[in-house]
Amino acid sequence: MLTFDDILAAQTRLHGIAHRTPVLTSQQFNERAGCEVFFKAENLQRAGAFKFRGAYNCLAAMDEAERQRGILAFSSGNHAQAVALAAKLFNVPAAIVMPNDAPAIKVAGTRGYGAEVIFYDRYHVNREEVGRQVSEEKGYAIVPPFDDYRVMAGQGTAALELLEDIPELDALLVCVSGGGLIAGCATAAKHLRPAIRVFGVEPETGNDTLLSLRKGERVDIGVPQTIADGLQVNAPGKLTFPIVQRLVEDILLVSDEEMIATMRFMLERMKVLVEPSGAVGAAALFHHKFDFAGERVGVILSGGNVDLAKLGEWLSA
Repeated sequence: MLTFDDILAAQTRLHGIAHRTPVLTSQQFNERAGCEVFFKAENLQRAGAFKFRGAYNCLAAMDEAERQRGILAFSSGNHAQAVALAAKLFNVPAAIVMPNDAPAIKVAGTRGYGAEVIFYDRYHVNREEVGRQVSEEKGYAIVPPFDDYRVMAGQGTAALELLEDIPELDALLVCVSGGGLIAGCATAAKHLRPAIRVFGVEPETGNDTLLSLRKGERVDIGVPQTIADGLQVNAPGKLTFPIVQRLVEDILLVSDEEMIATMRFMLERMKVLVEPSGAVGAAALFHHKFDFAGERVGVILSGGNVDLAKLGEWLSA
């Protein structure tokens, strides 16, 4: 069970380590969205994404002997970099299992923090199986990307900070992959402001959480094809899904094209660089996927680790 006290404990561990990221606003975005929007800029977090919160909290909460064995994670990039940085800060070895099509910028960032990178084919091999095999070979402790209460608690500190800064939010939009961020953020938000409505946002082609909520059980859709590489999980987590079922209002869907249009607006008008996964919440508002007219809406900009060559291709298309 994930509790608000877990999130408060994570906030204490992260104090002075993680950045307290700013809350951004844009009058032009508000006019387009038809509501007042407050962006929690986790694209400016250490390692470029919210993932550092959960990774560091997980390592900090570990038994010293377990941590010293070494750390292993599996990730398409942001969790990889976050775990690599956290392991560096604790001065312990780290190995990261990454898909062989992971963005080059994320691979370089992971290696830059000193971690060993082990590639696999995400379309033919299960990453958790690869991770368990490598963990057994090396004796390393695994830091899951989302299905761990310590990880969820760390991610929840993003919403905790947002609501400390902007208490009177009517709704909160959070990107959804395995569900660690939205599980943590929904737990924090609903504790602090019970009337708030929490919405998840997924790519149209990566709608595993929406389908799972409709069916009442976890649905596996295979690896989705989307430019949002951080949201290519095939099913919600076993631990995260019950929290999402209990606390999340609904799931909204956006297309790759809508992500790109939103990224363009945010870069040109707001001077804010977000990756596709980080832009889905904003895209849901930008393209009116739900009627938030006149409301005060928080959005987690989950990350900013975007391959600049691909960004150029998307924006010039």
